[in-house]
Amino acid sequence: MWLILAHDLLATAAAVVASFFIRFEGAGLAERSPILAILLPAFVLYAGLVYVLCGLYKAKWRFTSLPDLYNISRAAAILAVTLLALDYVMLAPNVYGTFFFGKITIVLYWLLQVAFLSGPRVAYRYFRYTRTLHHAKEGDFAPTLVVGRTADVDVLLRAIESGAVKKIRPVGILSPSPADRSQAIRGISVLGSPDDLEGVVADLRNRGTNVSQIVLMSSAFAPEAKPETILMRARRLGLATRQLRSLDDTSEALRLAPVNVEDLLLRPGVKIDYRRVEAFVKDKSIIVTGGGGSIGSEICNRIVTFGAARLLVIENSEPALHAVLETLATKQSAARIEGRLADIRDRARIFRLAAEFRPDIVFHAAALKHVPLLEQDWGEGVKTNVFGSVNVADAAAAAGAAAMVVISTDKAIEPVSVLGASKRFAEMYCQALDSDFARKAADGHRRTMRLIAVRFGNVLASNGSVVPKFKAQIEAGGPLTVTHPDMVRYFMTIREACDLVVTAASHALGSAAAGVAVYVLNMGQPVKIVDLAERLIRLSGLEPGRDIDITFIGIRPGERLHEILFAREEPTAPIGIEGIVAAKPVSPSLEAMRGWLAALEQGLAREDRSVIFSVLRDAVPDFGGEAA
Repeated sequence: MWLILAHDLLATAAAVVASFFIRFEGAGLAERSPILAILLPAFVLYAGLVYVLCGLYKAKWRFTSLPDLYNISRAAAILAVTLLALDYVMLAPNVYGTFFFGKITIVLYWLLQVAFLSGPRVAYRYFRYTRTLHHAKEGDFAPTLVVGRTADVDVLLRAIESGAVKKIRPVGILSPSPADRSQAIRGISVLGSPDDLEGVVADLRNRGTNVSQIVLMSSAFAPEAKPETILMRARRLGLATRQLRSLDDTSEALRLAPVNVEDLLLRPGVKIDYRRVEAFVKDKSIIVTGGGGSIGSEICNRIVTFGAARLLVIENSEPALHAVLETLATKQSAARIEGRLADIRDRARIFRLAAEFRPDIVFHAAALKHVPLLEQDWGEGVKTNVFGSVNVADAAAAAGAAAMVVISTDKAIEPVSVLGASKRFAEMYCQALDSDFARKAADGHRRTMRLIAVRFGNVLASNGSVVPKFKAQIEAGGPLTVTHPDMVRYFMTIREACDLVVTAASHALGSAAAGVAVYVLNMGQPVKIVDLAERLIRLSGLEPGRDIDITFIGIRPGERLHEILFAREEPTAPIGIEGIVAAKPVSPSLEAMRGWLAALEQGLAREDRSVIFSVLRDAVPDFGGEAA
């Protein structure tokens, strides 16, 4: 900063002297020189004060931009106006008697001052830019085509220039906008549209540049840009595909990430109100059960990103707990993060952990969720999904938590599987407990806790979901196994689901949420699984039926063709938050729930499936599962 300020003061002195030498000759210059020698040091010191106030010394030269040049012009204008005012002082008979500088000299000074201050800055930035390009050409930087509108591409090029994005060398741009054709930005030419990918790659190869990857900007994912076609063509050419992550949803650093096929499978995501989420999470103490799973780990990631003060991750899998803690440790966060190995079925341990941690919010994501496995080992599903959830809810209430959020599923509505019935039973227990707290509050007691459930369908790329399964089958050469030609499911991304879960929790603690205990995420339109399989094959650069076959294996126990988001008796209503709808479920009393829990416990002790299913049918009248 001192070097920058010293440079600017020298530039100021040079600009003043140069303007006098250009404007005046011989006698005029000699006549003014003695006074100039007196005025110049004071003016330079005054200029230093102006530069400090304008913040010129703060801006790094390697990032010189239009705002910096505007700042320079503004500072030079202040100094020029000062000289003009001083000139009128000099006009007084008892001072100099005539104009000392003159308007032409002052205009010359302003032009020279701007040039002397901005010129070295622009030159230094250009030097750094050319050095970056030189290193890119000489090093192992990947020749890259960038796909997207030039306004988006400029963000990436600036990031490369500044060093925020490394190891890539842009060699051309493919823009879906006709207005960008035959243009260039920061020295990188627009070589065509995304439809020209094969020809552009071949042309560059003939000129000695072997393109190894493409980077897709956000505009390349717009439906009109046909992102699926771009990805198919790139993979057929053997090009790696990466994307520049959007900066409007997190505080994470600018970075490139691989393009996953699931990025192109869904409708546009719901716009999340991140200020609301951050205000809700910031400085809170939060427990996440099942924090090592795909949903639980993403909830941990999001709440740490948005400023939670403390986080306790509860997980019964040692490798999963270690993995999530290692991932969270890499984040730039002040949150105190700890993980504990525990099974939610161990009631005493869950109570002890909750009492020691004293959470503000509990996100309950721990569950057994694979339908065919729970149809076979139904007792384990009841132990975890029912009794484990009861343990977590009771422990959260005993520890003084303000809210508990149960991660539920669309399979809980009119369930036909143990998974669906056990998750619906857990929902109902939490609703009964929530209603009991509300009743006590109506009698004059302080409302101590809110318990809500958030339902959503399948999550793309979650552990055990269909997309990773299909990708593995494609890599193995096929075939892709689909249960039924008419099987449909709802899908959304992990991040969107978790952000909406936290948003729903923020609404539940608001004054407008009285009586709302179930929130359902807007999953858009259901997707046919066979269509999903075909799209995944094509996005991998292959053709269904020719390169990869699809076979139908039949509906497995506990599965149904269509999923449902609301029960028939549940009145629903929008809550003013995009992507979320609320329901006011009709739930039994807490005493009735505890009676069914006792009956379930007896059935488990006798390992009697018929008793378990009988209790589940009593508690969940629309349960259609078979006891044998």
